[in-house]
Amino acid sequence: MFNGIFCNSNVSERNKVKNDKIAIVGLGYVGLPLALRFLEAGKQIIGLDNDTDKIRMLNAGECYIRHIDKERLQTLAGPEFSASSNYADVAHASAVILCLPTPLDEHLQPDLSFVVDTLAGVIPYLSPGQTVVLESTTYPGTTEEILKGQLEEAGFRVGVDIYLVYSPEREDPGRKDFTTANTPKLVSGVTKACLQNGLALYANVVETLVPVSSPRVAEMAKLLENIHRAVNIGLANEMKTVALAMGIDIFEVIDAAATKPFGFVAYRPGPGLGGHCIPIDPFYLTWKAREYGVNTRFIELAGEINRAMPAWVVAKIAEALNSDGRPINGSKILILGVAYKKNVDDMRETPAAEIMSLLQEQGAILGYSDPHVPKFKKMRSYNFETESIELNSDSLENQDCVVVVTDHDDFDYALVRKHAKLIVDTRGVYRDKAPNIFSA
Repeated sequence: MFNGIFCNSNVSERNKVKNDKIAIVGLGYVGLPLALRFLEAGKQIIGLDNDTDKIRMLNAGECYIRHIDKERLQTLAGPEFSASSNYADVAHASAVILCLPTPLDEHLQPDLSFVVDTLAGVIPYLSPGQTVVLESTTYPGTTEEILKGQLEEAGFRVGVDIYLVYSPEREDPGRKDFTTANTPKLVSGVTKACLQNGLALYANVVETLVPVSSPRVAEMAKLLENIHRAVNIGLANEMKTVALAMGIDIFEVIDAAATKPFGFVAYRPGPGLGGHCIPIDPFYLTWKAREYGVNTRFIELAGEINRAMPAWVVAKIAEALNSDGRPINGSKILILGVAYKKNVDDMRETPAAEIMSLLQEQGAILGYSDPHVPKFKKMRSYNFETESIELNSDSLENQDCVVVVTDHDDFDYALVRKHAKLIVDTRGVYRDKAPNIFSA
């Protein structure tokens, strides 16, 4: 019914959210930029997070996400923003927006515990008239089957007492040209009344709203967006392995193909997938599809290729070291970049962690350098108690191998080239190859 219809944010005043207080639960890479955008639009924000260090920093006007402009953070210091870990504070808001992680468990199955447990903690403080929004990426049916069920078990009538909305985030950390304000936003509701409340809420902060007919459509659309990238990156990664075996520069191949003005979109290979969405979302759909007796072979194959890339990179590191008469065991190996993408501090699902783990298992003496990650952050499956090494002639010459994993602009690649004994390049930084530079 709504497919293809764009809703401009000029929603009539009578439909705009009357209460200026918005509660945002989860102040990470999605929740904090959204909070800042609402503050810029003149709303009051109640920020909720279970990380007490985040709460302390935000209430002091400080920030733990390095790529957010310092000028924007000034809004956190005013009376319009408060942060706490107390769910009871949602009682003062007209809308509660959940920006929570939806990871995979050890069996590659969806883990919705953060969403389910948080909503359970919030429900006792909800009251009729409030709007509850989920922004987390998830499988089709989550909003209507799980969140709606939780609210109804608590005695709320969805669409009458409480308005339930699904509006998936489209945040790209570090990106400047597309922001929360100018990125078109999908909005869906369990009922028509829910949809209207969702549109009224986001009309305050987003220029273009795209209403869709149901949360299932929005949930599936979000998965398609990310699976599209995962599949195409998987293709690029497989093409890289073939091109390298043939002695062809895959990055030159991609640049050449990208000159075609139609029918081709350039995707770049790398050491594996990172970020919270791309490595995870395909498995959300494959898991749900099995419930309907559908096998998603194409999607799963791309996932297998991408998940295998860190091991492939380690094999190339071993080849490079062998060319110098060294095994991995006992070699000093420096990882350049541990964030999952360039110029940010976001380490979620970074392939660098798996590469480091595999190297460590084989006896490597590891170090890393990343101007955006001064100390390696503890992750669910990895914990390297180490800090970033400053790049200089001495630190580079002390390494047996330097591996370019994340191609931050801040790195002095000429310095690395001059002083590193061996370089393994997973990002195509060094296009004019030298005997000591190996592609991976």
